[in-house]
Amino acid sequence: MISEQIESYCESHTSKENVLLYRLNRETHIKIMNPRMIAGQLQGAFLSMISKMMKPLNILEIGTFTGYSALCLAEGLQPGGTLHTIEIDEELEEIITKYFNLSEHKEKLHLHIGNALEVIPTLNNTWDLVFMDAEKIEYLQYYEMILPQVKKGGLILVDNVLWNGKVLEQIAENDTETKVIVTFNRFIQDDPRVNNLLLPVRDGLMLIEKL
Repeated sequence: MISEQIESYCESHTSKENVLLYRLNRETHIKIMNPRMIAGQLQGAFLSMISKMMKPLNILEIGTFTGYSALCLAEGLQPGGTLHTIEIDEELEEIITKYFNLSEHKEKLHLHIGNALEVIPTLNNTWDLVFMDAEKIEYLQYYEMILPQVKKGGLILVDNVLWNGKVLEQIAENDTETKVIVTFNRFIQDDPRVNNLLLPVRDGLMLIEKL
């Protein structure tokens, strides 16, 4: 975990978010519970840059929240590309739809409201890029469901894999989420189907390349 001062310094030396992302960030902090769940400037810029470098045709996002990360990922889509994003909280649909409709990429954005474990099997796509940031206890299930659909050389990005530093601490018996994150990280490290890189970006971001 980096200090607030270092994070602030990094933000001040990172390209500023565009007007639409700024408005969404601000509205999320004003109106939505747990606004810290938003990707924000640093992580958003990272997601945008990865997407622009990959130029994906199909992106899958598991966990939309208010749509900030989806808008960042969409910036790198090829012409005719699509981004499918899944959000379980139907109360967030209004703000997500509002900002998707304001985006220049709105025709490429497809929102699915529901349980990702039920929605993923209905999406018959080959994914170039996947971003996972939803229910932590279901991370391994998401991973096993989507890996066969990820093309060779495709990337899966997984958020919150440091879990506020708890992965380094003695885990309480009732701390199910930390146990799941630790198990997930170990599983990816030992999975011969992929290469992986864990970055200390915000709450930890795992980059997984399908071999």
